[in-house]
Amino acid sequence: MYAETSDPWGFETSAYEAAKYDRTIAALGSRRYLRALEVGCANGVLTRRLAAHARELFAIDASATALDRARERCADLKNVRVQRMTFPLDAPVDCRFDLVVLSEVAYYWGSDDLALAAAWLLSHLAIDGELLMVHWTGETDYPQTADEAVEGLSAGFEGGPEVLRAERAAQYRLDLWRRR
Repeated sequence: MYAETSDPWGFETSAYEAAKYDRTIAALGSRRYLRALEVGCANGVLTRRLAAHARELFAIDASATALDRARERCADLKNVRVQRMTFPLDAPVDCRFDLVVLSEVAYYWGSDDLALAAAWLLSHLAIDGELLMVHWTGETDYPQTADEAVEGLSAGFEGGPEVLRAERAAQYRLDLWRRR
C-alpha cells in the first residue's frame, strides 16, 4: 500500500486521524516516559507526536516502505529509533518499556497473537508502565473487533490491568492501562 502512496490511510490529512491523535496525546497528560514503544508506527505521523513524551521512543512496523517514511518524518528527532519488526512474533527482547502504544493494530491479530502480545507485555512492560490502545470501532473484516482485541489483551494480564481510562468516541475507543 505504501508503494502506491505515502499516506494510504490518510494519517496526514484525515480529520478523524487528527482528532484521534489529539485525544491519544492528551490521554498521556504531562507524563514523560523514559522508554516507549510504538507498535505499528506506519509513516510516523503519531510517532512524531509521541516523541515529545519519551526520552527514548522505539517505533516498529512490518512495512519497510512505511518505515522509510517514518524515518524521513522523524529524522531530526534524536530520541526516535525506527526498526522493522512484525509484532508480536518479532518483538524487542532486551529492555522494558514504561509506555507501549498500540494504535489501530491489535485487531489485526488472531487470538494466539493476542495471547502472545499479552505475555510479551507482562514481561516487557515495566511495573507502573502504561499501555495505551486506540482502535477503530466501525465495521471491519479484521480477525478481531476493537472490543475483542482489548478484551483478549486484558485476559492475558494477571489479575487484569489497572484501567486508567476507558473512553469511547464516535468512531474509536481509547484504553489506557497501568501494570501493577
